[in-house]
Amino acid sequence: MAEVRREHTFDAPISKVWEMFRDPASHVAKFEAMGHTGIEITEKKATKNGLKIVISRTVTVDLPGFAKKVLKPTNTVVSTDEWSDKGDGTYGGTFSADTQGAPIKVHGTTHIEPDGDDGTYYVVTTKIDVKVPLIGGRIADFSKGIINKQMDDEFRLGDDWLASH
Repeated sequence: MAEVRREHTFDAPISKVWEMFRDPASHVAKFEAMGHTGIEITEKKATKNGLKIVISRTVTVDLPGFAKKVLKPTNTVVSTDEWSDKGDGTYGGTFSADTQGAPIKVHGTTHIEPDGDDGTYYVVTTKIDVKVPLIGGRIADFSKGIINKQMDDEFRLGDDWLASH
């Protein structure tokens, strides 16, 4: 198993960041901007204290030669995000991404908390499990690079969303 922990500070108060994460449109816009296609919200349950959203989409990645034997470059990914109000001024939850037909499981946790009056500290911890003999570790290391790129995109796109809404 490989793990990636990323941190980011949004230049917006936590109330605005929480509003963004609770808005399904922000999730769809993020995936569209990342170049994913066929984006469909298959489940959405929003409450005052949280959100559960399941999104199916088609994702294409450039695979290294060693991974092409067990993975396809284009896959359907079904992600489930659950966010909730922790009741102490912080928010967080869990997520998973199922790459259908691939021996990879991605899951993790999210957390946001105030950073002063006008900032929000965001932490994402992602775990990657690859069930492939011999080259599983190499695929997990390759996957860490994809996760880091997607997190860079998510942080940038979150900043853009907050600035425009």
